[in-house]
Amino acid sequence: MSRHINIQTFLSFVFLSTCFAKPLIVAHRGASFDAPENTLPAFELAWEQGADAIEGDFLLTKDKQIVCIHDHSTKRLADRNLEVKSSTLAELKSLDVGFWKDKKYKNTRIPTLAEVFATIPDGKKIFVEIKCGTEIIPFLIHEIEKSGLHEERIVILCFKHEVIQALKNQAPQYIAHWLSEFRRNDSGEWTPSLETVLNKLKKINADGLDSHHGIPREFSQEIMEAGYEWHVWTVNDEKLARKLKDMGVFSITTDRPEWIRKSFH
Repeated sequence: MSRHINIQTFLSFVFLSTCFAKPLIVAHRGASFDAPENTLPAFELAWEQGADAIEGDFLLTKDKQIVCIHDHSTKRLADRNLEVKSSTLAELKSLDVGFWKDKKYKNTRIPTLAEVFATIPDGKKIFVEIKCGTEIIPFLIHEIEKSGLHEERIVILCFKHEVIQALKNQAPQYIAHWLSEFRRNDSGEWTPSLETVLNKLKKINADGLDSHHGIPREFSQEIMEAGYEWHVWTVNDEKLARKLKDMGVFSITTDRPEWIRKSFH
């Protein structure tokens, strides 16, 4: 038998293999159904609930520190409204971002990327979603290198394709996925189109697509057959999670990691 395998055969084998593999369970902003999002208690609880990975949102502060917060201001989570990019780490650390969830989380602080990295157990992963622009990249690379985490345990995500492209140009060793939603226009056509997505993934040298779970089935299958990973967010429904598993998704991001994991048994 020839030792050389046709590339299309190999990709088909990989695609079919994923259909029978259990997808990674990624805790969305930590175990955010039960604990305040993007905080150390939420990430610690996610590990306790058996998550394979955590997902967090990250922004750059005025003094070039990377902090874990989804919004560009603290209005939704704290009793004082500070703009992240115009505030120092010390100013942001003075805020309580846990009391809104439950009184037991009072005095919970916004964590840094380094503090989030420190929670990750051996064999687990983190999905780092960049919520700003390319200005964060040199600081992100520095923090990753300083963490000592193996590059395969870190996945970078961003809706801004130019951020993914810049990261892959500067540090191609890191896994990076483009984030995208899918919507139907007035003519019933999906946007972005499959052709647009495949062209974009190739152009920016992304490793895969992380999409809303409403992506058309034929899109996800063709994306995987083209050799890209396919991941979805945010899934809190057991039936939908099992359907996505059968479709071969690589990971499912959820607010309820323990709940979704149990749905596979």
